[in-house]
Amino acid sequence: MLFGLLPSRPLLDEPSITWLFDTYGWALRHFDATIFRDHTVLVEPSDRFFPGRVDSVEGMAQLICDRVKGYAAIGHWPTRLFDARQCQIDTPRLLLEGPIRQVSAGESDAAVEEAERLPIPYDPLLVNNPEGMIASFAHTFAHYLSTLASAPPPGGEESWSQVTEVVATFLGFGLPMANSAFNVRIPRCGACAPQPVDRQSFLSQYDTTYALAIFCTLKAIPNNRVLPLLKGSLRSFYKKAVKDVARREQQIAQLRQLM
Repeated sequence: MLFGLLPSRPLLDEPSITWLFDTYGWALRHFDATIFRDHTVLVEPSDRFFPGRVDSVEGMAQLICDRVKGYAAIGHWPTRLFDARQCQIDTPRLLLEGPIRQVSAGESDAAVEEAERLPIPYDPLLVNNPEGMIASFAHTFAHYLSTLASAPPPGGEESWSQVTEVVATFLGFGLPMANSAFNVRIPRCGACAPQPVDRQSFLSQYDTTYALAIFCTLKAIPNNRVLPLLKGSLRSFYKKAVKDVARREQQIAQLRQLM
């Protein structure tokens, strides 16, 4: 009976929750809230969202990369894949004549010189872990997108790595980001690290899952759509996070005003 008198443990500390809401507000102000409201979807790591098969590792990586770009509304960005085991020194600045994000793919980028394309690393070993590859590409594109904001993110530059993981969730990739925490392999160039290593995400899997709960609340996505696709160890936490987000009416209302 005494155990029932103990206070329940909070999901996350209050400053972390406030920071997650603030980061969503920052993303809505800088990365087209209309696209988020009308077109962004909860991307499922499934054949329905990533149809097609190819015979080569690079071809499979390209297929997944193109799909991620489409769901992120950046299909018009000129990119090129490279094997992350190879060193990549120079990263060109992303130059876009039109909008940063757009729902349609836009004009073909075939005329863009190879050297002017954004280099996108991929780990060939992830070809057998498509969800991990999806998360890796989503995080890379969230990084590039975040550099285009006209104001620094909440927490400043020192929170950059954590911010980009929230932005990846904001773009619709919360499921693969949460599911792959702690087991996505970080690509490293062959000269610097002969063997790839497992990723320790910059946000905890619980922070990412809470960010997913904010996304699904804003998009009115029911639990029965999310839970079957979320790894079992996070389902109980997710349900509690959704309830916690729902009770924060003022913070949700502030985000909705930006949409």
